[in-house]
Amino acid sequence: MRIEVEGASAVSGVFVLPEKAKWILVLGHGAGAGMHHPFMSALAGELAKVGVATLRYQFPYMEEKRKAPDRPAVLTATVAAAVRAAAKAVPDLPLLAGGKSMGGRMTSQAAAEGMLTEVRGLVFFGFPLHPPKQPGKKRAEHLAKVRLPMLFLQGTRDDLADLKLLKPICKKLGKLATLRVIETADHSFHMLKKSGRSDEEVLRELAETTAEWAAYLQE
Repeated sequence: MRIEVEGASAVSGVFVLPEKAKWILVLGHGAGAGMHHPFMSALAGELAKVGVATLRYQFPYMEEKRKAPDRPAVLTATVAAAVRAAAKAVPDLPLLAGGKSMGGRMTSQAAAEGMLTEVRGLVFFGFPLHPPKQPGKKRAEHLAKVRLPMLFLQGTRDDLADLKLLKPICKKLGKLATLRVIETADHSFHMLKKSGRSDEEVLRELAETTAEWAAYLQE
């Protein structure tokens, strides 16, 4: 499908709509790979198995095959446009939004700016708290303005999110934040062999955790 973005060119989107879906998750990609990256496709497949439909979409720079990400205002406008497209296409399904790395962070920025009024909760598959091996908390300052439940799915080897910094941030957010730590996973949720777990098993865990958390939101 095509998604019209205010102030930018239209972008592509793809739905995965399983039978008996209970939610739809609007899913943004990371900075270095688009919506067709194997991780994104596999994640959408696992989410479908647990009743979570998805709308994956491109950011304009990825659509146009440019290397540098768009300005934040364009990225957040794209998030908002994708959310509106999902709400229009499947109005009977409750909406979640989030994404992998940058896609998740831009979704939270859009939420902090009040752009995602239709959304019930945010899901971050590897929130990029800081640049690689440059610990800092500036990228999380806007989270205090988010008024939605947030699920953080983070690996212990994620060099874009020092858990010593992220855990206190989540604690400060109180009941709005849920942190699920994946032992030995890196920022791409690749596992160490010594963990005894495959990347596929972890993808399944990410999907199941998302579905369980979404069910809790309905209680």
